[in-house]
Amino acid sequence: MRLVLTTDTHVPKRARDLPAPLWAAIDEADVVIHAGDWVEVPILDAFESRSRRLIACYGNNDGPALRARLPEIARATLDGLRLAVIHETGDANGRERRCDEAFPDTDVLVFGHSHIPWDTTTPAGLRLLNPGSPTDRRRQPHYTYMTAEIQAGKLTAVTLHNLPPR
Repeated sequence: MRLVLTTDTHVPKRARDLPAPLWAAIDEADVVIHAGDWVEVPILDAFESRSRRLIACYGNNDGPALRARLPEIARATLDGLRLAVIHETGDANGRERRCDEAFPDTDVLVFGHSHIPWDTTTPAGLRLLNPGSPTDRRRQPHYTYMTAEIQAGKLTAVTLHNLPPR
């Protein structure tokens, strides 16, 4: 099962559209995961029309129309892998402990908000993934997104993709 992970797309505030390589990856994925900060409804509509399956939540920059369509925390089980998606996990300091406490029945937590790519495993074995942002790199050297695979209930082939400069 091929996954695309993204967050903090901020369309149309930070970009008019997503970079073509990300759209191509979305078109090929079995599951697309978005951890919030869409900003406007048309980008959610575009994701829904192009994704085979979309698992997504809203972020702090998403207004009432997006919040009416998306949960604060999205959950799914994919081939036995328990997944949760949330926009914000708080400060990096203490993140692993907080997430272990808040998501005890989860194998992988995808989050956003910071625009900083993140890939760690907590002491309890929870995998934490932040794919960065494809449209607003802030202090990061690249615009980014992630891909991964699920094979026999295990997350494999997690890859951070750098997008070309705009």
